[in-house]
Amino acid sequence: MSTQSEPLRFGGEVRATAVLATPLVFGHLATGMIGLVDSVIAGRHGTATLAAVSVGTAMFWLPMMIPMGTLMALPPSVSQLNGSGRRSEIAPLFRQSLWLALGLGLLLFAFLSLAPMVLAPMGIAEGIRPGARDFLHGIRWGVPALTLYYAMRYLSDGLHWTLPTMLLGFGGLLLLVPLGYAFTFGRFGLPEMGAGGLGLASSLMMWAQAIAFAVYLARAKRFASLGLFARFDPPLLAPIRDLLRTGLPIGVTVAMEGGLFVVTALLIGRLGQFEAAAHQVAINVASLCFMIPFGVAEATTVRVGHAMGAGGGREGVRRAMLAGLALVLCTQALSALVLVAGHDVIASVYTADQAVAALAGSLLLFAAVFQFPDGVQVLSAGALRGLKDTRVPMLLAAFAYWGVGMALGATLGLGMGMGPRGMWIGLIAGLVVAALLMGARFLRTSGRLPRRAR
Repeated sequence: MSTQSEPLRFGGEVRATAVLATPLVFGHLATGMIGLVDSVIAGRHGTATLAAVSVGTAMFWLPMMIPMGTLMALPPSVSQLNGSGRRSEIAPLFRQSLWLALGLGLLLFAFLSLAPMVLAPMGIAEGIRPGARDFLHGIRWGVPALTLYYAMRYLSDGLHWTLPTMLLGFGGLLLLVPLGYAFTFGRFGLPEMGAGGLGLASSLMMWAQAIAFAVYLARAKRFASLGLFARFDPPLLAPIRDLLRTGLPIGVTVAMEGGLFVVTALLIGRLGQFEAAAHQVAINVASLCFMIPFGVAEATTVRVGHAMGAGGGREGVRRAMLAGLALVLCTQALSALVLVAGHDVIASVYTADQAVAALAGSLLLFAAVFQFPDGVQVLSAGALRGLKDTRVPMLLAAFAYWGVGMALGATLGLGMGMGPRGMWIGLIAGLVVAALLMGARFLRTSGRLPRRAR
């Protein structure tokens, strides 16, 4: 590639990042829209169902972030083997990642089986608990499929082939809509199961996606030479340990980032089903908006790493980061504009309860405020991963999200009686601090690099 010898100009770097980010963004949007479908179906079933799904979704995704982040060790490992001509080692590594994914999935299944026991001690409102319990018991059956799906997806991503991720993501949505409707409302001869039916429908979708991905990998000519399923390998300690050594810090970081929002949902669940339902609407919309800068951040990780490998030095690395930043500022400006202009309309799509829609609409204005700091912090974290600087950012994230964001949000929302609005002020504060700290860390780390050799 020409970029190995001559760095791209800024405009070319922006275009390269955009091309790389586009499939990643659509893949994340497909995943994020699962929450949209769940929330809309639950909201149309009733405020209690929406509140239960809000709490259940929070209790599902908080622990799920750790195996999801841990398996993120697979793409760079696969990409390195592929780039160095060691393709024969990809299939054995992939088979070990499947064992790791299955083990993580079974552990999470056990956790979700016991999780409803803590709903009352956590102070979740009594009217929310039965639905949240049913949702967790329904969705737990799909967890092993989801972790296996992530292993297969990250293999494909590591080989620079993201089309299956997008197609299966949107295909899963097409399956979830009728399944979720039928199980939740009791259509086509099925009993009305409410939140529990939505959890079960999500599980069926996860298994369908995992099976479809496995069939694709086994039959696609693109992967035929790898022999991914050519033989059975028992679990081996050394490769699984290596994956854990690389992936667990990523998993912890991802959990801390997302955990701020998840725990906020659980705390708001203590206030009642009205507040929990409104928060679920707003946080789902905010999560969808987040998928766009998240995809750009992943592309920036690759571009920063490429600049390092190509000997671009300080200038090349910072150019790659600034290209991602330019894209993120544009996407976040658009998201903020949509939220400000359409917050009431967006909220009304989720629920027919006018009181819930009104509170959710006001929370979406808070979401508009944190679009820029949210985009900057995730972009900076992605650039730091490209420099393989992950331990200090993990500590910075812990301080920003939990030392500032959660502490302030809990004080305002629960201690001072400001409710969901107080919690969302805490979210904004945490994201602003994270953006400042992560940005400063990138400047410091990249500043230590030598200038590009002339």
